Amino acid sequence: MDRRKWLVLLVALGLMTVTAGVLLRFKTHQRLGQPGIKTTPIPGSPRLDIYLPELTLDYTSKSVPDADNVLGGLPKDTSLVQRRYVAPDGFGISINVVLMGTDRTSIHKPQFCLVGAGWTIDETQSKRSVVPMHRPHDYDLPVMKLLASKEGVFQEQRIKARGVYVYWFVADNQVTETHSDRMWRMAKNLISTGELQRWAYVSCFAVCRPGDEDATYERMKKFIASSVPQFQRAAGPNTTVQTPPERASR
Repeated sequence: MDRRKWLVLLVALGLMTVTAGVLLRFKTHQRLGQPGIKTTPIPGSPRLDIYLPELTLDYTSKSVPDADNVLGGLPKDTSLVQRRYVAPDGFGISINVVLMGTDRTSIHKPQFCLVGAGWTIDETQSKRSVVPMHRPHDYDLPVMKLLASKEGVFQEQRIKARGVYVYWFVADNQVTETHSDRMWRMAKNLISTGELQRWAYVSCFAVCRPGDEDATYERMKKFIASSVPQFQRAAGPNTTVQTPPERASR
C-alpha cells in the first residue's frame, strides 16, 4: 500500500474515532426534553401515564388496553396510550399516542402501522394537510393524511373498507407532520443543546365506506380541533395577524 492510501486510511480511521467519541459524549451527557403532551409519572416505572380526555364533543370513549406484543417490542421507557371514541350515530375514531424516552427507536415511520394491520396505503391520495385550531390560540396543526383500503368479510359478504389515517409528531414547543423533519429537528437540537427532544407520535384513525373519505376527514378535523387542546401542550405559531398601530405623525 502506497503512502497516499495509508494517509486516506488514517484519515478515515481518525474521522470514525472522532465520530464515535462525539456520539458517546452525547449519549453520556444528553438530557431528555419535556414531552409536548400531558403526562404523569407512574410510580416504579420508567414509563409515563399519557392523558387522553374521556369525553369530547358528543363522543364517549373507552380505553384500549395496551397489547403485550406492542409494549413488549418497544424500549422499556416508551409510553403508549390508546382510546376509542364513538359518536351517537356510531361513527368511531381511534387515537393512539406513542411517547419516546431515551431511545429514539421508539417511533418508526407511521406507514408501518397501517401495513402491519393489513391495510394497503393509497399513495396517490396521501398528502399533507392542516387542521385549523382555536385553542390555546388560532393556529394550523400540520398533519399527514393517509387513505388506505382493506378487504374483509361482513355478514358473509366480502366488502372493501376505506381507512382515513391522520398523524403528526409533537415535542416541547415543536410540531411537525413528517418523520424526516422530526428526525432532523431532533438531531439538530441534540447537537446544539445536548438535549434529546422527547417526541410523541399522535395518530387518529377512522373507517368508512368508499366514497365517504372526504366527509370522514371533515368529521375527524372537528374531533381533532376539540380533543387535541385537552391533551397536547405544544401549539403552532399564532395565525391571527395583528396590524401594528401606525405611528402618530408628528
